[in-house]
Amino acid sequence: MAILPIVRLGRSVLREAAQPVDPARLGSPELQTLIDDMIETMYAAPGIGLAAPQIGVPLRIFVIDLSVGRDPHGLLVMINPEFVSRDGMQLEEEGCLSVPGFNATVVRPQRAVVKGLNREGVAVQHEGTDLLARAFQHEMDHLDGTLFVDRLRGIKRDMIVRKIRKLSRSGKW
Repeated sequence: MAILPIVRLGRSVLREAAQPVDPARLGSPELQTLIDDMIETMYAAPGIGLAAPQIGVPLRIFVIDLSVGRDPHGLLVMINPEFVSRDGMQLEEEGCLSVPGFNATVVRPQRAVVKGLNREGVAVQHEGTDLLARAFQHEMDHLDGTLFVDRLRGIKRDMIVRKIRKLSRSGKW
């Protein structure tokens, strides 16, 4: 397993819709290694979720573990996920491994249900409320080329974007 570099806001892979994983690749050693590397990278960051585009791989895969490795049953691997339903609303602060050092309050669903395939290629469905629902929406956004800053409006969004541009110009991003 390897800890991979996490790409930052500004890289085109974060702005493109990720491609579905070909069913013929399910169970392949390459796909299993990619998933293992994503898990290792997420834990090392440390984060509670990571989507494949965040490591430069434009595939519809994400991993989430709200326990950050403390609960052996807490790890969720989703391949080709889709929303089944979303409802309610929550306003909480969140950040992103691809936008390090910046947090903001983002509107997310209170409850979300996603379906997809687990790492063995078996169809699964997970329901999440509160933080898990937020994580589902955050990672699904990554698979669609959206970052949390895109969900912000007004001064807060402008401030983050300006700071990142300044860091980029100075070579610190």
